[in-house]
Amino acid sequence: MEARTHELVVREGEDARVDAFVADRLGCSRTRAQALLEEGRVTLDGRRPRKSERVSGGQVVRVEVPPPEPSPLEPEAIPLDVLYEDEALLVVNKPAGMVVHPAPGHRSGTLVNALLAHVDDLSGIGGTLRPGIVHRLDKDTSGLLLVAKHDEAHQALSDALRRREIKRFYQAASWGHLDEDDLVVDAPIGRDPRHRKRMAVVEEGGRRAVTRVRVKERWLAADLLEVALRTGRTHQIRVHLAHMGHPVVG
Repeated sequence: MEARTHELVVREGEDARVDAFVADRLGCSRTRAQALLEEGRVTLDGRRPRKSERVSGGQVVRVEVPPPEPSPLEPEAIPLDVLYEDEALLVVNKPAGMVVHPAPGHRSGTLVNALLAHVDDLSGIGGTLRPGIVHRLDKDTSGLLLVAKHDEAHQALSDALRRREIKRFYQAASWGHLDEDDLVVDAPIGRDPRHRKRMAVVEEGGRRAVTRVRVKERWLAADLLEVALRTGRTHQIRVHLAHMGHPVVG
């Protein structure tokens, strides 16, 4: 299999670091995008950019994604709840308690380990530790995940998510009662300056995060919420609700 080149045109009004732009458009992690930049696989208007350089409307970013490398991960015969599957993708119902991809402290028992035992080919855009993973759910969150079997499907799904052609909704129970039945939270998220392993709403250095929250039911000591994300930051729902004083309890 040969390397595949993706040509990405920056939209007018779009302003982002080139590594963040590549990660968003390809649907991969920022770390993976930075690795592609460091390997010289990314050009901005025909030249190699710095990863911190910002893109602007009309510019063209070309990304060469190498063919998938053999995964260092072990396939594991973990039962999967596959709701749909064709030659391009799968829709998997992830249970609460399962980690999506390997990370420090979770080298096995992940959804990726199960996928490697279920299918022969997965997209390589996300790198060897995240084959096929288009988007993620937290370990303690259950729900549907899209999994791409090849790079073309991966980029098409990522583009559809970015354009909101695929809509994602979440249900959560939050402690206490929100003042409004329908509200939008627009607050930047970054590393908590006091606890670097946590994410929090921050005043400086965060990335914009927008969450729409609707109250579906009001219980005695909690609210049942329907939540829609307009951005996809790490732990966004938990961080925004905690910031409002209504942490997630289920």
